[in-house]
Amino acid sequence: MTTIIFPGQGSQKRGMGKELLARYPELAAQADALLGWKLAEVCQDERLDQTQYTQPVLFVLNALAWQAKRDEGAREPDHAAGHSLGEYNALLAAGAFDFATGVRLVRRRGELMAQAREGGMAAVVGLSPERIQEVLVRMGVDTVDLANDNSPTQQVLSGPRVDLERAAPELKAAGANVILLKVSAAFHSRYMRPAREAFAEFLRGFSFSPLRFPVISNVEARPYEDGRIAELLARQIDSPVRWTQSMRYLLGLGEQELVEVGHGQVLSNLLKQIRQATPVPAAVPAPVPAPAPVVALPSAPPPQPAPAAEVRGTGAWRLGSEAFRSTYGVYLAYYAGSMYKGISSKELVIRMGQAGLMGFLGTGGMPLARVEEDLLAIKAALRSGEAWGMNLLHSLERPAREEELVDLYLRHGVRNVEASAYVQLTPALVRYRVQGLRRLPDGRVEAPHRIIAKVSRTEVARVFMSPPPPALLEALVRDGKVSSEEARLARELPMAEDICVEADSGGHTDQGVASTLLPAMMGLREQLMEEHGYATRIRVGAAGGIGTPQAAASAFIMGADFIATGSINQCTVEAATSEPVKDLLETLDVRDVTYAPAGDMFELGAKIQVVRKGLFFPARANRLYALYQQHGSLDELDAQTRQQLQEKYFHRSFEQIWEETRRHYQRVDPEVVERAERNPRRKMALVFRWYFVHTSRLALRGSREQRTDYQIHCGPALGSFNQWVRGTPLASWRNRHVDELAFKLMDATAGWLEQQLQALLQQRLQAQRGAA
Repeated sequence: MTTIIFPGQGSQKRGMGKELLARYPELAAQADALLGWKLAEVCQDERLDQTQYTQPVLFVLNALAWQAKRDEGAREPDHAAGHSLGEYNALLAAGAFDFATGVRLVRRRGELMAQAREGGMAAVVGLSPERIQEVLVRMGVDTVDLANDNSPTQQVLSGPRVDLERAAPELKAAGANVILLKVSAAFHSRYMRPAREAFAEFLRGFSFSPLRFPVISNVEARPYEDGRIAELLARQIDSPVRWTQSMRYLLGLGEQELVEVGHGQVLSNLLKQIRQATPVPAAVPAPVPAPAPVVALPSAPPPQPAPAAEVRGTGAWRLGSEAFRSTYGVYLAYYAGSMYKGISSKELVIRMGQAGLMGFLGTGGMPLARVEEDLLAIKAALRSGEAWGMNLLHSLERPAREEELVDLYLRHGVRNVEASAYVQLTPALVRYRVQGLRRLPDGRVEAPHRIIAKVSRTEVARVFMSPPPPALLEALVRDGKVSSEEARLARELPMAEDICVEADSGGHTDQGVASTLLPAMMGLREQLMEEHGYATRIRVGAAGGIGTPQAAASAFIMGADFIATGSINQCTVEAATSEPVKDLLETLDVRDVTYAPAGDMFELGAKIQVVRKGLFFPARANRLYALYQQHGSLDELDAQTRQQLQEKYFHRSFEQIWEETRRHYQRVDPEVVERAERNPRRKMALVFRWYFVHTSRLALRGSREQRTDYQIHCGPALGSFNQWVRGTPLASWRNRHVDELAFKLMDATAGWLEQQLQALLQQRLQAQRGAA
């Protein structure tokens, strides 16, 4: 395969372009007329290093260099890419727009970027992005962005000049060569947001043609999708140039000849460094032979393995809602849901973000200090605008916990929250959604904080699809937690623009059926959209039971805007549970799960879905709940039952358990202890609930003792996934990475849907021939 690559700003040199401008005088004259100045003159003087001149000059000369190669017999490439400004030349070569349109685009881009006057840039040579981030985090510098990931050891940082100068000595001490660049602003960083917004408005006046061959986007390090050229060109201004990932993506497709088109060999030299690294990026998994589907329609053959060169061509990025992908800046309409106790770990979230996907840290049951520690680690690793989020679990007993988490999220700028287990709205959740609302010049309301609400009941979905309750808003205004203007704007928005409909799943579950829940939620969505007249359409996604292409396909066929996975991610390298648990999980079949009481909602009789294969936990948990229903206190238990619970279940006395429980609640909520001391049945419930906490710890630690008491939340999706990958390298959890599962599942889903469509069309043609 052949890929052409075009250089961007920084490749200019005084005196360049004479031969090309002389060879193509008509195109040069056309550009001069559009620009209002002469290219030949600018190429010879000091204006060449001024952004508003540099960008049009390089675009024109790159275009003429490609035209010269075509005139000399070069064939059309298989792919194209360009570094920053060079991406416009790649799009021109692929037919997105004509030469004159390209000149107009880069002229305006250069003007807007030249108008920015805040900050600067610094090249850092000799350190990896991860090492640079470690230094910045240690210094407490969170104002600097990674602007260009040029090669494994060459990065460019953007940010306030004073902070770049402060960081330079520390970076040098870590072994880097640091060069403060002579630029007017912090390009490709958060500080270019005004330029991005102005350019996005400018792009509204243009339309773009379908590409003749794939062009790799700097923003996503993946091929442009149909209809997203304007969006990605605008985002490119304040997003990092992911050149290393782009080149690794191309190298991962197979043998490549990469041809630099333009002045100099800047990109060719970077490519030499990149080739020394692993050629296949995390987001492009090596091909794995795809086994037959778990459930296949008679008319469709099982999906065939796709070669690496075709793995991005399956149309996976077209599944679901484009608005979901655009809103969160992700490659697929897919996310990895949170799992309690940090099982969906910071490593999982970081891996997903670095692959252009989104994951949520599972904060349920985690101490606040640990949540903050992991949050900071995620922020440090994902400093370039990658998608990520945090879970917010409803706590009936400890509303203060929610308030603390929301304080933490607002303080650290968490943009995305997955709200789980809510049965009603809370002041903390409403405060998170409403703070920062503002009216844009075009009249729209901008919400900096997004909520994905996981629901399994229509009455709860209705709450999240509606604006925040006026009474809650009024109370927040009285308490000074939101402004009157924020409260007023909140009445124009739903609490959540994304509703994730959770069918039968691991952990907390209402045992819902996707085929009945999803259509009901979509009907409710249409009703409330009409009732409230929202400017933005509420998106409805699906979760629960998704572990195979057929399961994912059924959700998309029903109209899901996105899907979320959980159980399958628990059996990956990145999941923060123990190896013994993962060893067990990779052996599960569909029937190896069952229901047990939920420890955090023990008294309410709420259910969780857990692993039962080889474990006593489900039976013992159900017996504890039955005893709680039948007795008013521990003293009412008969002697044999008391002995069995203390010796077989708990391995300690009731008194020891109560003392441990009492000490815990004295620290976090003394009122719990006071109520239990007054109510023997409440005390019995707390002693029984200790068992649920204890069995979770056993599983997380992989304790050799009491292995049969492991509490492992899991749904049947993992069993079906295990069947799907049986006989392949993915049969072992040690070969499963959370991002690769996402790409494999979505690619296979797109392929399976295409096969079904082709089979149906073939049946229709045969029926028509038979009728004729």
